[in-house]
Amino acid sequence: MAAFSGPAKPLLSLNPQEQAKFQKQVAQVRQRAAQQEKLTPGVVYVGHIPRGLFEPQLKAYFSQFGTVTRLKLSRSKKTGNSKGYAFVEFESDDVAKIVAETRNNYLFGERLLKCDFMPPEKIHEELFKDWDVPFSKPSYPAVKRYNKKRTLKEKLRMEKRFKNKEKLLRKKLAKKGIVYNFPPLVGSTPVCTPTFLERRKSEVAEMNDDDEDNEITFKQPVLDIKEEIQEAQTPIRSGKKRRRRRSKQ
Repeated sequence: MAAFSGPAKPLLSLNPQEQAKFQKQVAQVRQRAAQQEKLTPGVVYVGHIPRGLFEPQLKAYFSQFGTVTRLKLSRSKKTGNSKGYAFVEFESDDVAKIVAETRNNYLFGERLLKCDFMPPEKIHEELFKDWDVPFSKPSYPAVKRYNKKRTLKEKLRMEKRFKNKEKLLRKKLAKKGIVYNFPPLVGSTPVCTPTFLERRKSEVAEMNDDDEDNEITFKQPVLDIKEEIQEAQTPIRSGKKRRRRRSKQ
């Protein structure tokens, strides 16, 4: 059989007098079907996600309600672990509203899921940015570069760079009038030998045996408590004696 391609042929009415009315009704039905095909997507915020649930598990769980077009799980940039919330976009906003209504406060994995329908005006343009990019753990290139094994030539170059930084730092401090002595950034590491330990012990002993005391102390006389109480109780009398008035007879 030959395959026919092209636009659909116009339908004919059984009554030729009602052909125009019939064509109008057919156009309305076709327009209604086209509108039903263009569904408005809806986004649901999902919070309190249990541990161990990631993009594949969440998509498999929410796909039982309807077609999931996009899903974005929020992750930490440092560790890559889940932050506990995600955004799920459904093909139809009606399905999204049903999910937000039925799954909110639903006990799942010893946690109560929080599902809220997000209106279109509150959805950011970059909410689903890189949602389809597979997750890869942070590599920390700077840490790997610093901890890598170096040859003797690379170690000498690194030591020279540290010394130049130290010189610049000391010049900046001197220019600002700051007098501060700090140990060099690059120096020989002391080896903990028995002689080194003995020398260190002798230095500590000399510091403890030092009798010189540069601190100024003020000694105050300590009064006896009984004397203070007696002084407070005895009233102070003047040296002059009052004369008694004689009564007139």
